Amino acid sequence: MSEQKCKIPSVGGQAVIEGVMMRGSENIATAVRTPNGNIVYEKMALSTNNKKWYKIPFIRGVILLWDSLFVGMKALNFSAVQAGVEEDGKELSKTAIALTMIISLLIGVAVFFFIPAFIGSFAKTTLAQNVIEGIVRIVIFVGYISLISFLKDIQRVFQYHGAEHKAIFAYENHKELVPSEVDKFTTIHPRCGTSFIVIVLVLSIFVFSIVDTSFIHTHVFVIKNLLKFCIRIVCLPIIAAIAYEMQRYSSRHLSNPIIGILAKPGMWVQKITTKKPTEDQLEVAIVALKVSLGQEVENATEIIKAETIK
Repeated sequence: MSEQKCKIPSVGGQAVIEGVMMRGSENIATAVRTPNGNIVYEKMALSTNNKKWYKIPFIRGVILLWDSLFVGMKALNFSAVQAGVEEDGKELSKTAIALTMIISLLIGVAVFFFIPAFIGSFAKTTLAQNVIEGIVRIVIFVGYISLISFLKDIQRVFQYHGAEHKAIFAYENHKELVPSEVDKFTTIHPRCGTSFIVIVLVLSIFVFSIVDTSFIHTHVFVIKNLLKFCIRIVCLPIIAAIAYEMQRYSSRHLSNPIIGILAKPGMWVQKITTKKPTEDQLEVAIVALKVSLGQEVENATEIIKAETIK
């Protein structure tokens, strides 16, 4: 159901290790199922520092993307400790999280942008180069998530991803937040991060084609590729900002036949990254959602950490 019809604050989320992170308008909550079967959660108040920027189109997309990456890393860090993955039981520091994010981004840019751009550069025309580059990028992404989907641990993460979507759908449709009601909804959600990535991958074909045509006028192979790499780094935040606005708009207008068709590829890829959750996993997602909305929960224990996301 669209945000316009719901008239309620938007909620987003992310699957983590044996749990779910939910982000409401005031709080972030990460709920995790511990090895002994109990549910624990961490609640963090959102700072108001960036809220004024969240209302500015295109700028908000870049800020929210970076903010979501940092919050997501913290949630993964918390879940790894609570789920017993980290044997020393210690969470990473903010500096370690920031370094991990930077390294991960560099690897991501190299794999999903530099390598495809290099492969595409052997084509004769700029348009052909970018089409080939885009196809290679999409194949790498879909191939990667398809391969890791066979791993048992990743399958559980994808189940929690499905639980997150079901819980958000139930909330948006004003249903009671209990497993029996939540489980009635689909695991495919139009505001999913998977759909966002698909939009970025497709949109980049058009943006890079325009920019390359406008700024690259050399046929020297090395120089041409260096320029392409620089352009992709500079344009990536711009593409992310445009993609955010496109997804935001399309999620509210899925009843439009054209918008519905354009949103389909992201929905199809979500069939890989979301799986049907169990009742236990739905319970964890519901705890995270309720806590992010400021509601009381009785079936989980809070891990108290006085911290505010800046």
